Amino acid sequence: MADLAVLVLAMSLGIGLGLFYFGGLWLTLKHLPSRGQPAVLALGSFFVRSAICILGFYLISGSGLGALICGLVGFMISKVALIGHLGLGGVRNRWWS
Repeated sequence: MADLAVLVLAMSLGIGLGLFYFGGLWLTLKHLPSRGQPAVLALGSFFVRSAICILGFYLISGSGLGALICGLVGFMISKVALIGHLGLGGVRNRWWS
């Protein structure tokens, strides 16, 4: 029972990390045209988002391989959910059709 709780927590943390990463990416891309130095914003945002996600997955991996896989699945679930919510499905359809 404790293992199930760890896996559910890992998936929840993965979803949270995915929402943070891909939501931050969306906000960064939204604000790029209005900035004087867009490269600084893009690189800064990338490094901060990546560092936080790497730290999060490092902490999740301390619970084992199963927890890490659940965290990664949660991360990808949040990506798919954001694509559906923001209406970016046309980009995916163009690649796969």
